[in-house]
Amino acid sequence: MAQDIIAIMREWTGHNTDGFAVMSRQAARTFDSHAIHQIGIPGVVLMENAGRGAAEVICELWKSKPLPRAVIFCGGGNNGGDGFVIARHLFNRGCDVQTVLCAAPRRLGGDAQINYEICRRMEIINTVLDIESPNMPETVRTLTSGRDVVVDALFGTGLKGELSSSYAALISCLNAQNIPIVSVDIPSGLDCDTGQPLPVSIVAAATVTFAGLKQGFVQTPQSRQATGRVFVASIGIEPKV
Repeated sequence: MAQDIIAIMREWTGHNTDGFAVMSRQAARTFDSHAIHQIGIPGVVLMENAGRGAAEVICELWKSKPLPRAVIFCGGGNNGGDGFVIARHLFNRGCDVQTVLCAAPRRLGGDAQINYEICRRMEIINTVLDIESPNMPETVRTLTSGRDVVVDALFGTGLKGELSSSYAALISCLNAQNIPIVSVDIPSGLDCDTGQPLPVSIVAAATVTFAGLKQGFVQTPQSRQATGRVFVASIGIEPKV
């Protein structure tokens, strides 16, 4: 593994959690709040570190092949903001990147909106996907055609309760494309605490999670089918193990 990657992420093999923090939904929220309000790291810096770390992992996974042709599906929250950062870093490395916003732009706020605007000005926001459209499945097939990797940046650890039928249909459609999926922090649709789908989740080839493992990853063996290989990337501050 490239030397500069070692400080950014570690792979969890699934055998035990020694040396890894395991974070519930509330613990992940508290850790972010501590980093921002007590340590003084702005949220946009944490998002930058997370997105850069995830982009590094993606490039490492494809290091023996041509640069991946990536399509990044971004939600309207901070997970989508991470996706915009990933898009920029992959683009700057020379990757062919398509970025798809799966929410109304007006829903974006804070750090996610900042990174959306950066991508828009760099002209790497390609599509705003209407997930309510009856043509959504065909649009997804078109967007993913010829791509080497799908990046799932739809939902993060804060997701609770059942997905709407439209997002559940989108996730099922992405799973059906037979293209490797890399999930950002947690496979979209997977409950952070229980590791159960809500009621469906992305089935990822790899998950780049931030700061520590998520509790749902270790609650049930079935969750590993959703996460695939799990990499823990740094966001610039480390939780106590």
